Amino acid sequence: MRRLALALLAVPVLAQAPAPQIRAQYEWGYAGKDGQGKGTLSILVDPVPGKVILELQGLGERLVLLQGDAAAGYHLLIPRRELDQRSPTLAGLPLPFLPRLGSADAVYRLLTLGEGPGVKVTKRDAQGPVKLRYQGEDDQGRELMVWLTRTRWEPGT
Repeated sequence: MRRLALALLAVPVLAQAPAPQIRAQYEWGYAGKDGQGKGTLSILVDPVPGKVILELQGLGERLVLLQGDAAAGYHLLIPRRELDQRSPTLAGLPLPFLPRLGSADAVYRLLTLGEGPGVKVTKRDAQGPVKLRYQGEDDQGRELMVWLTRTRWEPGT
């Protein structure tokens, strides 16, 4: 028994490297009860400190700006709705056009693996999902469909 314990202590434990930050840009399309739209989604996610910066543009204007990290909390601006909201977690914010993800790690998994409630990956490449589709409800409970197509991908260190 003692030899087994010593043998187990000698087995090296491989430390998993932290996930690298990602900068990405997507073209998006939207269809819902209140109409349709299209534009650009730019996003930076660094899962280790829980940092997320997300900007949604459409028709030449900023529709949504989300920024923050797990330590300081998150700040959401939606100018058209005159919404200026802060929360200690992502789960506490109504993110239009995206599924309820709740954390920077969940946003990271959405971009790298295509995981998320109501999300379906329709095209992949070596870096992950290229085309995603999200079917769900907006923050007011109305059905919506969102399409994302990755146009730029920059993994960090």
